[in-house]
Amino acid sequence: MSFLSIEHVIKDYEEYRALHGISLSIERGEFVCFLGPSGCGKTTLLNIVAGLHFPEQGKVCCLDEDITYLSPAKRKFGIVFQNYALFPNLTVADNITYGLRGKEWSKARRNERVDELLTLIGLPHIAFRYPVELSGGQQQRVALARAIANNPRLLLLDEPLSALDAKVRVTLRDELKVLQRKLGITVIMVTHDQEEAMALADRIVVMNEGRIEQVGTPESLYLKPSNRFVGEFIGSMNMLTIPQWAQGQTIGVRYEQVLVRPATEEVLVLPYTLVVRIVAWHLMGAFYRVELLMSDQSTQLYADIPYQHFLDQKLAEHSLVAITIAPESWCVFP
Repeated sequence: MSFLSIEHVIKDYEEYRALHGISLSIERGEFVCFLGPSGCGKTTLLNIVAGLHFPEQGKVCCLDEDITYLSPAKRKFGIVFQNYALFPNLTVADNITYGLRGKEWSKARRNERVDELLTLIGLPHIAFRYPVELSGGQQQRVALARAIANNPRLLLLDEPLSALDAKVRVTLRDELKVLQRKLGITVIMVTHDQEEAMALADRIVVMNEGRIEQVGTPESLYLKPSNRFVGEFIGSMNMLTIPQWAQGQTIGVRYEQVLVRPATEEVLVLPYTLVVRIVAWHLMGAFYRVELLMSDQSTQLYADIPYQHFLDQKLAEHSLVAITIAPESWCVFP
C-alpha cells in the first residue's frame, strides 16, 4: 500500500483542462519533486493534494483513506507557500505555535515545542522577533518550522526557495534535505528549477501541459529521458540529426558527453568522429561551455570541457577540432 495515491485526477478551469488524468503513487518517507515549466499543472496538483482545490474526476488517498474532498485541516498535512505566509503581527514563537491547539498543547508544551523547532532550524534565539526583523532565509526556516510543528503526515512545499538569492537558496536547499532525512517525513515539493529538483528529490515527476511526461530518480531522468521534452528540460542536451548515425533519427547528447580534441589524423579515423569549428566559449566556473558549428554551417552544438582540460588543449576561436560522440551516450528520439 502506497503512502499517498493519486488516481486519474482531472482538473478543469473554465475553458481549459489543467490536469489530464494524473495518476501517481508516493511512498512513505520519499522526497518527491513536481517539476515542469510554468503552467504545466504542478501547483494545481499540489493544491489538490493539500485540499485547497478539488478535482472534477479522480481521487486522492492517504494510507488507503479517500481524502479527495476532505478539508485541509483534517488532512494533517503541513504546507509552506512561496511567500512563506507568516503573520506579520505575530512573533516567531506565535507564528510557529499558531496551529497548536487542544488540551495536549499546554502553554508549557507549546514553549517547549518552539525551543525544539528553533534549535532544529538553527535559529534558537529569535522566538520574540517579528517576521519583518528577519531575513528571507530566516523567514523560510520559520515557515518550515510552523509547517512541521504539529508533526504532519506529509509536508507540501510550493516553490519555497524561489524568492531567495542564489547563495542562500543553495544553502537552504542542503539544509532542507538534511532536515527531511532527520525527520523521516514524506515531502512533495513543487519547483521549476531542475537543479533544485535533482539535488533534493528521491524521485522527480516531470510535468508538461497537465500531463506526466516521466517519473524517475534524478539519475534515470538525466541519463535515460523518455522523450525529447524531458531530455531538454532536465539538464542541457544537444539534439542532432546526422544521417549516417542512428539511421537518421534524432539523437540527444549531453554537453559533457561531447569529446573535443585536436583534429589529428589519428583522431579523425575514429568511429563517430566529426570535424567541427569552434565559434565561441564561455567560462561557467568549473568548466568551459564551447559553442561548435558542424560542417553543414547550420547545425550548432555545445560541449562542456573541464577547466584545466580546456586550458591544456589550447583551443582557439574559429579553429577546426574533432568531436567524438560515443553511441552509449546517445538518447535516440523518434
